[in-house]
Amino acid sequence: MTSPLQKPPTTAFVAQAALAFGIALVAMVYGIIMLPLGTWERGYLALGLVFLTSSTFTLAKCVRDRQDITQVTTRVDQARLDKLLSEHDPFEVKM
Repeated sequence: MTSPLQKPPTTAFVAQAALAFGIALVAMVYGIIMLPLGTWERGYLALGLVFLTSSTFTLAKCVRDRQDITQVTTRVDQARLDKLLSEHDPFEVKM
């Protein structure tokens, strides 16, 4: 009756995700630097990039936390059910 354990991501997957993030961030910074714009326009784009990056991390953390809460609630409910089933004696006669 126990749920299967969730496998952690592989090292290759984590490395690929980190590398993809790094490449995308460097490409955006390079693109902002190479645009034929003034300092104020570049600053605005850079500020947008920083805000987008930080909000992406925040959203990923919120999704992860929500999933963790769901898994903990499921485990607690499963433990309660297991306890009830282990304590139940179907042959006990109550009068």
